[in-house]
Amino acid sequence: MVLDDLTISRTIIESYFAKLTKSLSLDVALVGAGPANLLCGTLLGEAGLNCALFESKLAPGGGMWGGGMMFNEIVVQREARHLLDRLELPCREHAPGYFVADSVAAVATLVAACVRSGTRIFNLIKAVDVMFREENGAARVSGLVLQWSPVERLGLHVDPLAIEARFLVDGSGHDAEICSLVARKLDARLDTETGGVVGERSMWAERGESMTLQNSGQVYPGLYVAGMAANAVKGAPRMGPVFGGMLLSGEKVAAELIKRCCG
Repeated sequence: MVLDDLTISRTIIESYFAKLTKSLSLDVALVGAGPANLLCGTLLGEAGLNCALFESKLAPGGGMWGGGMMFNEIVVQREARHLLDRLELPCREHAPGYFVADSVAAVATLVAACVRSGTRIFNLIKAVDVMFREENGAARVSGLVLQWSPVERLGLHVDPLAIEARFLVDGSGHDAEICSLVARKLDARLDTETGGVVGERSMWAERGESMTLQNSGQVYPGLYVAGMAANAVKGAPRMGPVFGGMLLSGEKVAAELIKRCCG
């Protein structure tokens, strides 16, 4: 076979823009490709929802790649073991209730599962703002404003583009970027005590894991939060290289959104 350079370029361009066009109007837009959103996107895609996941970095996976301090192993507790089995991710029980898995294999498995489900992943795209509209006389988040990450990083004065979505999921990790935007720009009360994004507390694995699941869910009309971003919004502890709470958070948010979108 003789390869033609222009055909290669045309194939990439046409295929990408077909994928992007399909993502202009979504059931769910997910921001941040960490483990919580990768699993959430997988379950939403398997349910037949039109979803896309936007990651500002080159590689999806969030903080899972490096395991603990670049020892590329992760721990998942017993309560989330069923999700490893569902993903067919190899793991072993190292101590009673503590399952260990290769972090690189975990990310690769999650990314592949998300794409296979039909949820599209766009890397190198940053959500720089949100759209909101009025619904029944009240403000509701209704979409994202997107920009190429390198353009944003270089501070170039290039206008972004917008997409619409019935629901947003902020899975942007420690910074809770979308929730912070909503709290600042819409004067939204995301936390009943402080009114904004509190920020994460110091590491406490047991409490951080349980509170990740507890804090995951809708924080503003149309806006859900998952993973470490949920703890950042509510001021709960970080948990380090144990990832069961992240996966359970993604499962919880997906179940709530499937119920709302599919009735």
